[in-house]
Amino acid sequence: MPVLMTKSFFWGYSPKWSSLSRSRMPINLSNARQSLVTSGAKFLIQFQSSWFHHHQQQTLHYFHRHGLKALRVGVQKSSKATGGKRTKNSKSILRAGEYAHLIWWREKMQLCKKPSTKQLVQRLVYSNLLGLDENLKNGSMKDGSLNSELIQFKLKFPREVLLCRVGEFYEAVGFDACILVEYAGLNPMGGIRSNTVPRAGCPVMNLRQTLDELARNGFSVCVVEEVQGPSQARTRKERFISGHSRPGSPYVYGLAGADIDVEFPEPVPVVGISHSARGYCFISVLETMHTFSAEDGLTEEAVVAKLRAQPCDLLFLHSSLRKKSSGTSRWGAFGEGGLLWGECSLKHYEWFDGDPISQLLSKVRELYGLDSEESFRNVTIPYEDRPRPLYLGTATHIGVIASEGVPSLLKVLLPPDCAGLCTMYLKKLLLNPPPHHIALSIQAACKLMCNVTCAIPAFVCVPAPKIVKLIGAKEANHIEFCRIRNMAMEILYMHEKPELRVITNKLIDPTWMETGLKIDIETLVTECREIVDAIGKVIFLEGESEQEIYSSPIIPDDFFIEMESSWKGRIKRVNAEDVFVEVERAAEALSLAVEEDFLPIVLRVKAVVSPLGSGAKGEICYSKDHESIWFKGKCFAPAVWANTPGEEQIQNLIPAKDAKGKKVGTEWYTTPKVEEALDSYREAVVQANLKVTEILRSLAEELQRKTNTIVFLSVLSVITKTLFAHVSEGRRRDWIFPMLKEINQNPNSLETSGEVINQLEVVGLVPYWFDLVQGAAVPNTIQMQSLFLLTGPNGGGKSSVLRSICAMTLLGICGLMVPTEKATIPHFDSIMLHMMSYDSPADGKSSFQMEMSEMRSILSEATNKSLVLVDEICRGTEVQKGTCIAASMIEKLDSIGCIGVISTHLHGLLDLPLKAKNIMYKAMGTDTINGRIKPTWKLIDGVCRESLAFETALNEGIPENVVRRAAELYASLKQDEIHKVGNENGGPRISIGSSKNISYLCKDKKTNHKQITMTEKQNISNSSLANLSEIEQSIALDDEICDRACSYYTTIPNYNGRDQKPETITNLQVKGSESAAVQSMPMSSMNTLNSKFSQLPLNKSRESRSDRNVRLLKEAENAFISTCQKKLRELDGRELLLTKSSNICCSSIGACEQPPPTMVKTSCVYILQRPDGKFYVGQTDDLAGRIGTHRSVEGWQNVPFIYVKVPGKSVGRELETLLINRLPLLGIELVNKADQNHRNFGTSATLDIPPF
Repeated sequence: MPVLMTKSFFWGYSPKWSSLSRSRMPINLSNARQSLVTSGAKFLIQFQSSWFHHHQQQTLHYFHRHGLKALRVGVQKSSKATGGKRTKNSKSILRAGEYAHLIWWREKMQLCKKPSTKQLVQRLVYSNLLGLDENLKNGSMKDGSLNSELIQFKLKFPREVLLCRVGEFYEAVGFDACILVEYAGLNPMGGIRSNTVPRAGCPVMNLRQTLDELARNGFSVCVVEEVQGPSQARTRKERFISGHSRPGSPYVYGLAGADIDVEFPEPVPVVGISHSARGYCFISVLETMHTFSAEDGLTEEAVVAKLRAQPCDLLFLHSSLRKKSSGTSRWGAFGEGGLLWGECSLKHYEWFDGDPISQLLSKVRELYGLDSEESFRNVTIPYEDRPRPLYLGTATHIGVIASEGVPSLLKVLLPPDCAGLCTMYLKKLLLNPPPHHIALSIQAACKLMCNVTCAIPAFVCVPAPKIVKLIGAKEANHIEFCRIRNMAMEILYMHEKPELRVITNKLIDPTWMETGLKIDIETLVTECREIVDAIGKVIFLEGESEQEIYSSPIIPDDFFIEMESSWKGRIKRVNAEDVFVEVERAAEALSLAVEEDFLPIVLRVKAVVSPLGSGAKGEICYSKDHESIWFKGKCFAPAVWANTPGEEQIQNLIPAKDAKGKKVGTEWYTTPKVEEALDSYREAVVQANLKVTEILRSLAEELQRKTNTIVFLSVLSVITKTLFAHVSEGRRRDWIFPMLKEINQNPNSLETSGEVINQLEVVGLVPYWFDLVQGAAVPNTIQMQSLFLLTGPNGGGKSSVLRSICAMTLLGICGLMVPTEKATIPHFDSIMLHMMSYDSPADGKSSFQMEMSEMRSILSEATNKSLVLVDEICRGTEVQKGTCIAASMIEKLDSIGCIGVISTHLHGLLDLPLKAKNIMYKAMGTDTINGRIKPTWKLIDGVCRESLAFETALNEGIPENVVRRAAELYASLKQDEIHKVGNENGGPRISIGSSKNISYLCKDKKTNHKQITMTEKQNISNSSLANLSEIEQSIALDDEICDRACSYYTTIPNYNGRDQKPETITNLQVKGSESAAVQSMPMSSMNTLNSKFSQLPLNKSRESRSDRNVRLLKEAENAFISTCQKKLRELDGRELLLTKSSNICCSSIGACEQPPPTMVKTSCVYILQRPDGKFYVGQTDDLAGRIGTHRSVEGWQNVPFIYVKVPGKSVGRELETLLINRLPLLGIELVNKADQNHRNFGTSATLDIPPF
């Protein structure tokens, strides 16, 4: 702890002092030194004083002998310039609260490794928060200097890197410059000269890259902007704090007027940990969201799991953690707390005391520069009826928290293309399982999702912290407003669809648990409509009339695009009509000025240019660097003025100058009139940009009142998307929904009812990391209502069974799908899985000590409603004593009444007289094949004393002679036991020492794959193919051809430029496939068609492209449905369908929609409409994947689809063939025409890839 020793008193930290404060101590230095050492002080902050010099040296020597560090503060180096005196107007006098910050910065400087950074660190002093030495060049901190301005900003945010805008650079000095050089990869300004203070910086264009680098390394940054615009000479520009960049909360200043999207990572909280009689309390504060949660009564393992699962910005430890039995500063060196101490010792932390919640919130306000009255919303969810959070061991051994070598549970719950926010939500859900009623709501929603037949939204997911920060800072741009509107529209869409509305209702409570916000569905729908209306009135939406960029035939288009694209297309024109009109007026004036002053010169140059291209040159060009339109040319002035065209304009030309008044070059010219028009246009554009930004900020201010609703919307969208994706992946893997039930609160009631309530029943359980569809796993059936004592050989599947049970149960009590055929899962109050333990050298603990620490937590926290899973208990110590400790633990767990599995290789447990009533003996089965014992990975009743240790050693490459010698030693020690085991197991006796039996044993890698019976493909016979000509002939007589051909007339304006139409359809040039159909019609059909055509009205206007696409899509849908219905009914009559259906249902998928989970592993035929109005027909067994492939093509993001489910791929391909051949005859223009040339298309296995 830091201590400041001064003339008459000490400043410092002590375990007895809550914070840095001045404490009067006796002048007796001997007593003072001894007091500081025994109090556990870590630092001595040295204050130089000539009066105190002698005593100071004695004290320093004393502290160094006791391992304390000295930190110099308040020091001014003497120099010839100052004569050893303090500089006038020095800012080096520290305030009481600044010493802790200096120590923090010193620790950061000690971590610097780069040689250039180390040289900069040597020039620092710890007398001010900037670390500047006033005696060095550019180190002055007198009033009015830039450094004095920076120190005022630094006082507000003492632990943030300060970046200050200076012209076209963002600069940092002192400590901050060292951080930029070390972590952002920047070079020191001015090199590494030793006579200047450390300085570093980055160009304005590289600001965000620099901020991202610092955030990735855990640093917060305070950005100081300077007021832009003209200022008086020799005056410093005013500066202000424009924003902050912190881990999980990026810098957003200026985003409202920008056309960029800033990626928001997961927010990083400030964490505080305290301890009370109820257990550990984990307090998490999110400054971005202005929320906090306080989870009390946690175990040590649960707290460590939370720290491991999510990084924290700052970690504060409450003084209550020190009050342990050890009585040392290492509060977890002995007994409880060791695991938490090991985790915290690897992080930077600080102590605090007082009321944990209020004091931590005060520290957050102080560190983030918030007002003392700033409020934080409590989002803590009560823990009644809620399972305990996962322990660290449980979370790591099933892959909820990433661990090397452990299959990730999160990766198998969602499709590969669904990650980010969805994965984060599932991780939080699994680490903190929900109450029973929330789990039931989640499961009910997922079951409903399995039966949805309509298209579902694409679910635009925006992180809630991003919304809160952008709207709160009024920096949301039009992109974010459109996303917010889309989220609200998706909820309204789900509310309008009956089968989706009930899903939304089920997910209201899970969203409340995640956000702490209670909003009923009716209020949510009303608020969504208001949000949609508010944004729709202001923001320019896709599909609306375009706001065209001004264009001129004589001015390059790049100029107007560069000037106007930054603000046009953001808001509706009606909201800023005046500035739009002003920009257009200024653009026209500029175009006229350029035409009058530059165009005659250009024409003159073109008239006199020589055939070889030599001589005069000149053109009107756009200078991007200067945002100007100038004349660029040379040799265009004639030697003799002869009243030639352009002479007057040439005489008016003046050299072009940049914003600083310097000539741009020898080839750039302008005129006063053009410059005046340019200035007017630029000013109009600036005003338009400001107006648009102002309107966007006003909209953000309006939506601030609905921030809670938008946060609720965001989380609801994430949850809905996550569960839809989980259901799709679960159906693909053949997972099921378990039956959840409450654990019986009164076990004595079993005597009267005769029903076993506290029982876990599983049929067909497989490891979660295996795919059931591939059939590579061995399923197991489990009926558990007490403790299982599990034995089995090495590699027999004991650990896999424990992992599988743990993961399956956790998924079940969270309401998710599980990898079984059938399951009944009680709602446990905790799930505890203990597997292998490693030693902890940092804490001085062996692997057995770590195992006992974890088992202590399990024994103390387990209840009769807990699931306890322990793998190979007590294997890290001497066998006999370990066996006895394991037996005693098993008896303890049995007396508690929990259920679970305890696996072991300690076969002595099987012979001990256990005082347990409900222990059941289970084993992993083995089989004898060709005289060798091999595991079957099946869970069976009984015990297994065969470990297959020698066989396992051989399989892993241990030399054969080593294993043979081990077998001989084993035989000499345990010959009687080996014979006994062989007789009891009914297996063959192993002849120890026989090289024939001790040989390399290889596992049988063959697996029995699940046989999938598929419908046999139906080939189209030659006779049916021959009938296609008859079908075509009948189609030619259909009225649909007439209607389709006549419709072409309505799409062309004023045929041949005359207000009249042809007398017959044959005189109208019908394009596309209709032409062939019309020309091949019989005379009777042609007469009917001409009769219909003669009744059409005269067309006067052209149909818009969007209206035409809508009409074509409707026609294609009707043709698609009628064709599919006829064909499927025909096949139904031929008994080719698995189920008969008199009404074939076609479904559509619009823009920003996706197919429901019911389409997973289901064959279908679909038709899509391209942006050009043409269509594509396809067949697939993975509609969601196929839609994603199509929409990944540029410009195809919103293409609509129509699909129909078919019973099998063979039927689908036959129907696809018919559609490809028939739809063109109905006037539907297809892009996959080539496929119809293959007469056997659809009757054989072909690649399922659409041609683009």
